Amino acid sequence: MRKLSFFFIYILFTCNLIFSQNINLNQDFLINQIRTSQLENLNFTDYSFNFRNIQVSNIKDYDYFSIKKFYPTIFSTKNKKLILKLLPLDYVSEFSSHHPYNRNNGSLIPNRGYQQIISPGFFIKYGPLSINIKPEFLYAENKSFDGFPLSHYPVIWVAKLSQFNNIDIPERFGNKSHNEILLGQSSVKLTFKNISIGISNENIWWGPSLRNSIMMSNHARGFKHITINTEKPIKSKIGSFEFQLVTGRLEPSRYLPPNHDMIFQGRSIYIPKINQVGEVDDWRFFQGLNISFSPSFIKGFYIGFIRWTQMYSALFEGRYTWMNYKTNYLPVFSNLFRKNDISVDTEGQIDQAAGMYFRWVWEDSKAEIYGEFHYNDSKQNLRDLLLDSDHARGFTLGLQKIFKQNLKFSWEWTQLQQTSSRLLREAGSWYRHSYVYHGYTNYGEVLGAGIGPGSNSQYLSITKFDKLNSLTLAFEIIDQDNDFFISAFENAKDYRRYWKDYNFHIYYQRQLKNFLARINFIYSRNLNYQWELEDSTFDPYYRPGKDVNNLFIGLNLIYQFFK
Repeated sequence: MRKLSFFFIYILFTCNLIFSQNINLNQDFLINQIRTSQLENLNFTDYSFNFRNIQVSNIKDYDYFSIKKFYPTIFSTKNKKLILKLLPLDYVSEFSSHHPYNRNNGSLIPNRGYQQIISPGFFIKYGPLSINIKPEFLYAENKSFDGFPLSHYPVIWVAKLSQFNNIDIPERFGNKSHNEILLGQSSVKLTFKNISIGISNENIWWGPSLRNSIMMSNHARGFKHITINTEKPIKSKIGSFEFQLVTGRLEPSRYLPPNHDMIFQGRSIYIPKINQVGEVDDWRFFQGLNISFSPSFIKGFYIGFIRWTQMYSALFEGRYTWMNYKTNYLPVFSNLFRKNDISVDTEGQIDQAAGMYFRWVWEDSKAEIYGEFHYNDSKQNLRDLLLDSDHARGFTLGLQKIFKQNLKFSWEWTQLQQTSSRLLREAGSWYRHSYVYHGYTNYGEVLGAGIGPGSNSQYLSITKFDKLNSLTLAFEIIDQDNDFFISAFENAKDYRRYWKDYNFHIYYQRQLKNFLARINFIYSRNLNYQWELEDSTFDPYYRPGKDVNNLFIGLNLIYQFFK
């Protein structure tokens, strides 16, 4: 132990290494700007953009942008062993008029009315030790709104509450405003050459998608975790590698769904989220792995693999004593196929997902294409994978292209709705689970795609940009939880009630002296909101349901203290 301590002290005082400083996901529009510069051939780094937040060391300055100016050094020793930097002030605010519009906003909650995050911070480096202090001050009005209506028939409420039994995504986060101080995007890490290890609460985004990352996004607030990751791509003769291994703790929201005390046919429909030893709202052990490879013989091409597992802490700690389970500290490396399960009962208590992704940047064409294809459950074996390849799958496909006159076109398509294989073999909706009753969530929000379980999305945008300034027009169509819609209304054969959102976006981004600002206006026309339709024997059968309008306004500011 004394030798090991001496080794780390020696490294601390003798190594002159890169340090772990990130562009966090509250600054996602800055990350997208840097990604656009890669397509412009202004910043053609070998960084994949499949791991976000982004290490500053991966970003090169170009003619109208300097990353160093965003993170000014306010003190350093002559030998650069000790460095103190002042981080930009992040300000994120949102307003929704009728009901929450909630996408990829970190610690912000599903909220009607006004909410905001203010996040100051500073960065300290001493040798290989990096400390990132970036708390968040959250305020949310959390006004009441029209949610899932009591006018639905009891049998429809049974279907809705049954789904709430398998996931922790409350409709409203209590009935009071929120005023909280959070750890935010803070971390402590040790970095040796290209490898970093540390503890963090930062949001994570895995994969190439811009709107809907299926496996990990910043839709929910960050969670406490240990991370081992590459700071920069590790180069070899065959290509470059990047990876991140995350082990963390996921928390429950502790909020109840609407009408949770409903009794139907003499029994309660909503069941409190109790693990197998009778504990309510147990925390969950999470482990995830993301590996990306860029072959040296295909320029700009990246291919990757993601897998994550989660289980209640009681199982991880061995307190399900009647089950044949030995604590596995690296479950993400075990049992990729069900044929390797030691115990069917034990493995059924573990929620997991895995899949592949790719991103291909065409430098000459100033374009990129990307995709993700994942499964929310394990296959029995390789033959099962080959025969029933659509079962339990979700995918995203997207592209970006820069044309002349600084015009950028973007398109992204995500599908999480179950496929026709559900008729023979129920897969369950993405992010829900039969035994991990909180689903794939943290503090009541999905950790993956912001559209949520059973939903689909199409997104088109055109951007006119000039350096850091830009104007974007976008159109988005979202099928809201078709898995629930089909399960709730298939017996009635009621095909009229699809809930579909048509969203019209305007983004305006501009640099004003020390501010980099983006404002976002979204007008939403929500058809059959909450699948609501008044039944009547006198009206035509196929008629409009409850259609509502919603206005969303978002403002993101990054303030540089020195410019």
